[in-house]
Amino acid sequence: MRFLPVFSRRSLFVCLIACFCATSVKIYSQTQQPAQPPLYGGNAGTAAGPQEGGSATAGVFAPVLDSENRPITAGGFVKEGPVVFQDVSEKAGLTAWKHTMGTPQKRYILETIGSGVALLDYDHDGWLDIYIVSGSTYEALDSKADPPHAALFHNNHDGTFTNVADKAGVTNDRWGFGVAVGDYDNDGWPDLYVANYGKNRLFHNNHDGTFTDVAETAGVTLGNWSTGPSFGDYDGDGKLDIFVPGYIHWDMNNLPDSGSKAVGYANCSFRGTRTMCGPRGLLGETDHLFHNNGDGTFTDVSVKAGVNDKSRYYGFSSTFVDLNDDGKVDLLVTDDSSPNYMYMNKGDGTFQDASFFSGFALNQDARETAAMGLAVGDYANNGRLDLYTTTFSDDYKALFRNDGDANFTDITPQMGIAEPTYPFLSWGTQFFDYDNDSWKDLMFVSGHVYPQADEHNWGTSWSERPVLFHNLNHGKKFEVIPPVLGTGLADVLPARGAAFGDLFNDGKIDVVINCIDHTPVLMKNVNDDHNHWVGLSLIGGPKSPRDAVGSTVYVTAGGLRQRGDVMSGGSFESSNDFRLHFGLGQIAAVDKVEIRWPDGTKETYTLPGVDRFFQIEEGKGLTPSVYDGATAQLSRGQAK
Repeated sequence: MRFLPVFSRRSLFVCLIACFCATSVKIYSQTQQPAQPPLYGGNAGTAAGPQEGGSATAGVFAPVLDSENRPITAGGFVKEGPVVFQDVSEKAGLTAWKHTMGTPQKRYILETIGSGVALLDYDHDGWLDIYIVSGSTYEALDSKADPPHAALFHNNHDGTFTNVADKAGVTNDRWGFGVAVGDYDNDGWPDLYVANYGKNRLFHNNHDGTFTDVAETAGVTLGNWSTGPSFGDYDGDGKLDIFVPGYIHWDMNNLPDSGSKAVGYANCSFRGTRTMCGPRGLLGETDHLFHNNGDGTFTDVSVKAGVNDKSRYYGFSSTFVDLNDDGKVDLLVTDDSSPNYMYMNKGDGTFQDASFFSGFALNQDARETAAMGLAVGDYANNGRLDLYTTTFSDDYKALFRNDGDANFTDITPQMGIAEPTYPFLSWGTQFFDYDNDSWKDLMFVSGHVYPQADEHNWGTSWSERPVLFHNLNHGKKFEVIPPVLGTGLADVLPARGAAFGDLFNDGKIDVVINCIDHTPVLMKNVNDDHNHWVGLSLIGGPKSPRDAVGSTVYVTAGGLRQRGDVMSGGSFESSNDFRLHFGLGQIAAVDKVEIRWPDGTKETYTLPGVDRFFQIEEGKGLTPSVYDGATAQLSRGQAK
């Protein structure tokens, strides 16, 4: 394994910080001039230490407004252009439910983070259902009011959904944040892990449309503030383990009011306006890795494995995935206003902290960011997984190119996607091929943490529109898809978690967004293309996780080889469709499918068609499923 030397990266960090302090950062050449960031407030700037408050940013910049004098985050609309998404939330029946988190004033950071969303086929009918986490209220925590409920929307196969959370037993009724999907007991049915402020829940799927919370007996409740969990088999025993990031160690008896002892009597502000405090200046919460014992219980091995986060960074989103193609899943964690984590799997039950060596801990300015969301995907079709992290406003969202051997380079500016992202405060994100042209595109959703944003000329807003980048020139550039009035990309939302998947089984990737204090949004992909596609639903063998989490798939069509990985978690506190989707462009046949299963088995297949889903089981090839009306046969190469 090859990494950059420690000395060179630390030296680079010191040098660039010194350069930043001595020079200004020019981002919008015609409109923006850097200003001195406050010492203790919403954006502590690049030189902020851990004793300071607020979130890491690149500085303070002049507002970017559209032609109608609106912040670009809530404007910049065009009348004509490509129509990619339509908001079908109301028609789908999702708007009868509303997310709740704290108070509208957002006096404390606990109220501002928002919650995630998961896509899963919980009843095995072949259609994705939607689980949406809710927050809570102080009255509910004090047992003075009924708690808000999470939602489980059953897919009715006709474009509508029915909330069955009460019947299914997954209302959570706690102050919820993140959610991950994974079949932890290998019974063939997806389970849910929900991360809360307070005790977490592990909902076991009972195979009859209901779930049972087994977190207490499983030993995975924790008890303070958990965020974006993920399932993954880190030790290769065929059983899914659970990783849970911690955010802030929250004390309801010592609330961090501006000017209070809890924040060192500091004045918490953003651009001179008093705001809630944090995360900087507040004590972080440690991370946890739970090893699956195979008997329904888990053991906390965080310290032994080397992933407990002894620095107490502010953890947000996580996922397990093989970054250096050695057949072992590694672990990624985005951290708010502190360096990101990249843990490389050593194959002996422990991880090497390669965060700084790999180049993922900091951006190209050698500066930590307020990293919220995480996207993982091979946008260049070179067989290597690249990374994207979303950040606070007054900062760009970072694209990390995988140069091989898990060495990453921040190439955001040269890809044309740094400058347009500065005003946005962004969360859920994903690489996916929205137009099925064989090249993965990139999207993120946004919304601010300060309600005061709508009262000041900061060039940003509480609710913000999504941003979609189209992959150009075979992964050499991205371009912004304009927000056409009346379409999904022109929705102005207080967005947080987002999950990506084919909700309508039509070969197009849709997006479900969990919005803070707002109804959820379902963006149906209606892009007018006529490209081919193929979807793969995988089932692991006896020595692999049954839901195939950790599998790597290569699909070759027309000479182009694409990669897909089955991952739990990611985006922002969310979990995407486990089925792998491959756009094929105008190619009407797949030449080869190569699968490296989690247990190391490699199999090669040929598919009998396109424009549909196939179910592939390790060692058995194509198996009959809900996706076909008759038994089909798959020509399978010899397993190695």
